[in-house]
Amino acid sequence: MDSLSLIIYNMAYYIAMLALAIAFVRFLMGPSSVDRVLALDTMTICSIALIIFIAMYAGRIIYIDVALVYALLSFLGVIAVARYLEGGL
Repeated sequence: MDSLSLIIYNMAYYIAMLALAIAFVRFLMGPSSVDRVLALDTMTICSIALIIFIAMYAGRIIYIDVALVYALLSFLGVIAVARYLEGGL
């Protein structure tokens, strides 16, 4: 990577870390369970982005598969919790 690409990559990585921290604070402070579920979903999306950043940095394509499986499990988990909160499960 050239210098500009590396700077942009690092900025995006730190922005994703900041978003993860902000979502974690929202998870702790959320007044309702819906707010906490939304914050948890946001944290998983940020985690998936960080896994992709690590895959790009390390040059390992297997981490992208891990991120994909994590995304699918996260989606199913959010759907299950939403159904439970709705009262349909």
